[in-house]
Amino acid sequence: MPKFLIKRWHGMHHLWAFVLMILLTVTLAAYEWKLGIIGLVLSGAVGFYSVMAERAFRRDLKVYLGTLSYRVKKAGREVISDLPLGIILYNEDKTVEWHNGFVSHMLDLESVVGESLDELFPTLSQAKEREGTVEAVIGSSVYELMFRFDERLLYIRDITQRWQLAKRYEDEKLALGIVMMDNLEEVTQGMDDQQRSSLMSKATAEITEWANKFHVYLKRLTSDRYLVITDQRTLKQLELSRFVLLDEVREITAENKIPMTLSIGFASGAESIVELGHWAQTSLDYALGRGGDQAAVKVGQRQSFYGGKSNAVEKRTRVRARVVAHALRDLIRDSDRVVIMGHKMPDMDAIGAAIGVLKAAMMYNKEAFIVLEGVNPSIQKMMEMLREDERIAKRFISPEQAQVLIGSNTLVVVVDTHKASMVKEPKLLTQTEKIVVVDHHRRGEEFITGAILVYMEPYASSTCELITELLQYIHDRVLLDVREATALLAGITVDTKSFSLRTGSRTFEAASFLRRHGADSALIQRMMKEDLAEYIKKAEMIKQAEIVYDHIAIAVTEQGRKYSQLLIAQTADTLLNMTDVLASFVIGERPDGLIGISARSLGHMNVQVVMERMGGGGHLTNAAAQLEGTVTEAAHRLKQVLHELDKEEGLFE
Repeated sequence: MPKFLIKRWHGMHHLWAFVLMILLTVTLAAYEWKLGIIGLVLSGAVGFYSVMAERAFRRDLKVYLGTLSYRVKKAGREVISDLPLGIILYNEDKTVEWHNGFVSHMLDLESVVGESLDELFPTLSQAKEREGTVEAVIGSSVYELMFRFDERLLYIRDITQRWQLAKRYEDEKLALGIVMMDNLEEVTQGMDDQQRSSLMSKATAEITEWANKFHVYLKRLTSDRYLVITDQRTLKQLELSRFVLLDEVREITAENKIPMTLSIGFASGAESIVELGHWAQTSLDYALGRGGDQAAVKVGQRQSFYGGKSNAVEKRTRVRARVVAHALRDLIRDSDRVVIMGHKMPDMDAIGAAIGVLKAAMMYNKEAFIVLEGVNPSIQKMMEMLREDERIAKRFISPEQAQVLIGSNTLVVVVDTHKASMVKEPKLLTQTEKIVVVDHHRRGEEFITGAILVYMEPYASSTCELITELLQYIHDRVLLDVREATALLAGITVDTKSFSLRTGSRTFEAASFLRRHGADSALIQRMMKEDLAEYIKKAEMIKQAEIVYDHIAIAVTEQGRKYSQLLIAQTADTLLNMTDVLASFVIGERPDGLIGISARSLGHMNVQVVMERMGGGGHLTNAAAQLEGTVTEAAHRLKQVLHELDKEEGLFE
């Protein structure tokens, strides 16, 4: 408080003191009038001084407050004008009514009063009517817009330096990669030392040139494996180039009988170096599990795939099949019982593979069951054949029965899929720790966790082919009856379209083994016969087909009409037989209300990548997806995906 307020403190106590003095003077005058007059004069003088002092106090106080108010207003104007913070007041129509100097300097305009906020800051139109912040780029600077809708007030803060620092932090995050020659043994088989050295020199030179071009650190770990260290900024550049190294190495070795292909696994954004190393190895496993000749990149929670345009290379050695067979044999021996599961809406490949695993368990006198909820049209004739044998028929159980039978020492074998969401009863996978996965599909992002044995070979034509190979090593003497051998051969026949697609030498070797054990090809032909009514429906679906991108056929069925997944798939196969059609997509509504999409190609286009973006998966030449919604929405989404892929890297090789 100012000193003059302390010195000149006036109040009611002064008035009462003056009244008391008058009373005392009157009393004194009653005894001595002379003294009374003197006291009265003195009291008047004190009263006069008090009045004058009060006026002086009020005058000084008024001057002080006026000066203080002026100083406060002046300081406020200067602070608001010179603040390194923008302030804008706007009306209900989002029109600027007032702003400080920072806004003028920021927008390089003398005044923006009367301008619309949406025009000044287009980013604001994306903000909902709630408290929050939005970032906006103006020129070379980044600003944070903090809006208060209730007060119609907008604060603007320059965060360019902070944004650049955060971007630099993200760009400089460590990225680890592994480059692997995934078919070195197959390519160099039969070569002499000079040819092998020449080939390795070519491939190494190409990889080294690629590393120098993108300024990444490259360290050779083994003859067919390299470690790559870089940062996240360079990793983005590698992704934008779509890992051109894959095509370059394949092209320079194209004169070989089998071109050399690479598999690349990259990772970034992990919490620790150890975790980052695990991510890089997992990404490489993804690339290998999807057939090789591609790159898998994991950045945080995002998993991306590049390449994969070529078919998986058939492994000529059966060493892995023998090792897996012995491991599966030991697991069967050590288990109380075996429960076998395929995917939802099973096909002949899933049922045939399940029959093969059932046979393996029965050879070691183990109780084994196949989980099957219902019979769909694609397996109806096969199931009729199998149920003629009482010994096999009683081995099919429902998911509810399986939940009762399964225990901690039960072996669960999943065939023809590696996704937990695709099996009929995912709960069974949580009730035991002994899980085996046997599949021939390219590995997707989703995978059954906790499997102790995984046998995934994308080169194989079918899961039945893999199971047939395992059966040859799992027991010294394998004796298949006619129905078991026929079921396995039927699975191979269906998935290869009667040995016309995705067949290798080992496919025919497996088929030869099954034929020697009595597989009936005539019975398979009867199982695959089409119904006339179904054939007419297929013709109606083909009638709806249109050709896009000159070589892609897309057939969209009528809204409200329901078709089985088998019929949708068969229609896609038939469309491939048309002239100039290199890939086909058929979209139809299934009986369960979902929209089914079947995709097929002749190898010139990777339909697996298309279906993965639609939420499905499969092979390079055979893939599918199931969606919710309508056939029209699914067709629109499919065309969007095709357009995106065409812009990114082209649809055809």
